Amino acid sequence: MELTLLGTGAPNGLPRPGCPCAACAVAVGADARGATAVLIDETLLLDLTPGAAFAAARAGHTLGGVRQVLLSHPHDGPPVEVPAGLPQPGRVPDGRELTLLTGHRVRAVAMDAPGTGYAVTGPDGQRVLYLPPGGSPAGLEEGAVESYDMVLADVVRRPDALARLRAVGAVGPTTDVVAVHIDHDVPPGAELRRRLAAAGARAVPDGSTLVVGVYEDVPDVPRRTLVLGGARSGKSVEAERRLEAFPKVLYVATGGSRNGDTEWASRVSAHRERRPGSWRTAETCDLVPLLKDDGAPLLIDCLSLWLTDSMDAVGAWDDAEWADGGERELRARVSELTEAVRGARRTVVAVSNEVGSGIVPATASGRRYRDELGRLNAAFAGECEQVVLVVAGQAMVLRG
Repeated sequence: MELTLLGTGAPNGLPRPGCPCAACAVAVGADARGATAVLIDETLLLDLTPGAAFAAARAGHTLGGVRQVLLSHPHDGPPVEVPAGLPQPGRVPDGRELTLLTGHRVRAVAMDAPGTGYAVTGPDGQRVLYLPPGGSPAGLEEGAVESYDMVLADVVRRPDALARLRAVGAVGPTTDVVAVHIDHDVPPGAELRRRLAAAGARAVPDGSTLVVGVYEDVPDVPRRTLVLGGARSGKSVEAERRLEAFPKVLYVATGGSRNGDTEWASRVSAHRERRPGSWRTAETCDLVPLLKDDGAPLLIDCLSLWLTDSMDAVGAWDDAEWADGGERELRARVSELTEAVRGARRTVVAVSNEVGSGIVPATASGRRYRDELGRLNAAFAGECEQVVLVVAGQAMVLRG
């Protein structure tokens, strides 16, 4: 099958008309996107948008051979004029399947939001899934769906849709995931590409023609990532965002509950509210066994609290205990942790504080903690394919 993306943007396009935001301000040239519409083998059109005929002509195609026009979501605003010769657009009831004279089969997929997804099987047996803006498939069961060759989805706003599809095997290692319905949620260009790559997806310009089943060089999701940042920099949000598109993540909270500390309880609650419902949580500082185990992706938040626990255990705050074996024991713990990271087979995203760029601590124990955290971060980063520093909510890739 051959797919031509006449547009790849949100229903209002990008930039949004009259929107003053920074993302819209820089969405020009190749980063400007019309509303998403997909032409399949010049026979089937998914979503009819204003100017679809002109968009097809610019891409070197025509709508003259279209035999079916299907809508995936309610269209706001004035009615879209149907170009002469095109059949009237419609929507298919959930679960219903159409068979076109060209040999294409189209099945309507139920969504958890207003709209309809379409699973298209070509005459050659290749399978494509197209999801509406803001939609994720509903009622998926593990093993009940075959893997798709290509998925077109709202990856930025609904990464959980990818997680659901991966959980049931509908998206596999060879599935080409292409982001559509792209809005102003993420600055276009490099930042959009970075966010999508972390989810195992890619974006293409309007007018691109994609051949289903052809290998695309999409960056691999890093197996080990360290996310650094200062207080309230957005480092935890960045780390969580990297795994939102994957199912059954194990979130490892190293801070404990700190009974009676209401401010800490409030922070813990905010973190829990952000996590997808499919994630599990383990409150522990015993990281080595988790890193040695196979399993679902691991998110560790954070190494700085792991270090505090380890320094407590070796008596690092007492100068005599520190000199009498405490320092040596801490070095051994850090070495054991980094060796476990080196051998880890599961995907790992870890968070840590970057404290070495601020004011020099007034106490000897504070300076000791700062120095040991710097050493830990450097050792852990040395075992990671990607290292990211978050400043003011903006992620800067230091490695990878």
